[in-house]
Amino acid sequence: MKKFVALVLALTMALSMFACGSKDTTGDTADNGSTTTENGGTTTTTDGSALSVCLASEPDTIDPALNSTVDGATMVAHLFSGLATWKQDADGNLVIAPDAAEELVEGVVNEDGTVTYTYTLRDGLTWSDGEPVTAGDFVFAWNRAASVDLAADYGYMFEVVDGYADIWETDEAGNFVNPDAKLNVEAPNDKTIVVTLANAVSYWNELLAFPTYYPVREDVVANESWATDPSTYVSNGPYTLTGWEHNSVITLTKNEHYVDADLVTMPQINFYLSDDSNNMLTNFENGSWQLIDDVPTNEIANLQTAYPDEYFVVGQLGTYYVCWNINEDILPEGSGLTGVDAENARSEIRNAISLLFDRNYIVESVAQGGQKPASSFVAMGITNPDGTQFYETAGGNDYPGYYDVSPEAYESNFASAIETLKKYYDYDEATGQFTNFPALTYLYNTGDSHKAIGEYLASALSSVGITLNLENQEWNTFLNSRKDGAYSIARNGWLADYNDPISFLDMWTTASGNNDVQYGKGDHAAVAAYSLDLTPYGIDYTVENATWADTYDVLISEIKSCTDNDTRYEMMHLAEDMLMETGCIVPLYFYTDIYMLDSSVKGFYSNPLGYKYFMYCTIEG
Repeated sequence: MKKFVALVLALTMALSMFACGSKDTTGDTADNGSTTTENGGTTTTTDGSALSVCLASEPDTIDPALNSTVDGATMVAHLFSGLATWKQDADGNLVIAPDAAEELVEGVVNEDGTVTYTYTLRDGLTWSDGEPVTAGDFVFAWNRAASVDLAADYGYMFEVVDGYADIWETDEAGNFVNPDAKLNVEAPNDKTIVVTLANAVSYWNELLAFPTYYPVREDVVANESWATDPSTYVSNGPYTLTGWEHNSVITLTKNEHYVDADLVTMPQINFYLSDDSNNMLTNFENGSWQLIDDVPTNEIANLQTAYPDEYFVVGQLGTYYVCWNINEDILPEGSGLTGVDAENARSEIRNAISLLFDRNYIVESVAQGGQKPASSFVAMGITNPDGTQFYETAGGNDYPGYYDVSPEAYESNFASAIETLKKYYDYDEATGQFTNFPALTYLYNTGDSHKAIGEYLASALSSVGITLNLENQEWNTFLNSRKDGAYSIARNGWLADYNDPISFLDMWTTASGNNDVQYGKGDHAAVAAYSLDLTPYGIDYTVENATWADTYDVLISEIKSCTDNDTRYEMMHLAEDMLMETGCIVPLYFYTDIYMLDSSVKGFYSNPLGYKYFMYCTIEG
């Protein structure tokens, strides 16, 4: 964690992060003034008893095991208490600290290389309905989240736990062979949790703070719609779900049963639901909302001047990118290419198209939020064991990453892309246009900045004769369209779940619920276009002309079982090489988090994973 705090400090300084109010978590409440404002017909009282914020539109889910979005995770982090959590220490540094556990213990290495952790729950832990929280609740929740039946997007987060491989083992026909398999986690009594990992994992404590590891109660989730209605939503964290006007506002109220209720200073949080950045700004400026997590792109320059103490650009460990559906056929009609030859051609085409985009123009003239042009998928801020940046040592080039994103390189990148595309498409030299490139559709979720970026991408492709039609969808619909592969090209973004490159790499295995590209799925499942040689890393495995499942999936599995850190990082670089060679992932920029916070709010903090914390806030009059 010391290393993580160091990189957070370095990242935030690089991105000009500003300090944000006091960090008082003593439980004392301030004597605040009282005002009342109107918000779309809803009266919002800002007398210090409620904080009104807007992160995004309606969440897809706030079931901790099923959520896969940052806005949903922020809400869930206020509703649940895991074994560990993100907190600020006395100096304001972010740390992973015990939450439901008395302490974050050291693991015991067993003779077979597995590692066993034994946790004791704190006294006084209760659910929001007054029932006691038990160790068995954690055991149940973890097995549920990792189960085949739930098929959660983040189920693979339990891959490090002994027993996970047995749960997901299949025969040659793809049938699961161990229907009764469970994670190696048990509750010898109501206060003790014993969990065994398959091998040592450096980021284990960070996983314990991740929402997928939060507890849920078996009798509660037996109702499949439990997480959609305040009357059935039972949680164990600082807040309870007391209101949900769908597509309008989610209300959280301080949980008096919470073990640390005396430290929670904000009695109520209203999470307003909107994806309209102009609406967000209006409600911030008229005092209805104290925090908004987006602003209109065309207002950024003005806001920086008009609100110097309330406009924030905060460092994040994440990458904004474009993803291709790998099963989308982009070859011209009558190309004659099939099988491996066709897939290799599509990879070359996708990589060429990525060079047509001017990333410096995107960050300076479109996004305008202090972002950095991205030349890799693993984000800036993630480091190698020696402290160097992972992205700077990726790609094996004489520049950082997989392509040169310096301003002076754009012209040569563009020319190179045109020459590559000429191999496959008809090109009119007089007009500089390709004449038979199939029309594409770019899917994005509703949002001012996403639309602006989509319009730039369409313009860049149009300049060479490629049509990119834009299609926007509401957040929930968009998430599921992308997950189901119902798109050709889509906007995407990924924030680290913990400080390790694998957080950007394991999501692309065949069975991962976050595998939006559809690697190893559909027609791509049978494409034998990949090779893998692990003998340089001391592993007896070599295959040529094999499938994604027999190469990339195997590589990720070996990475997760490797305990030699230097070797593990070398293999993670190899994994990113494989991803980037497909051309399906087109990084545009490394994220910053732009938000506005009313100066009356004190005690707010966020982490570089994108989560925002309001439980220790007060509002000064």
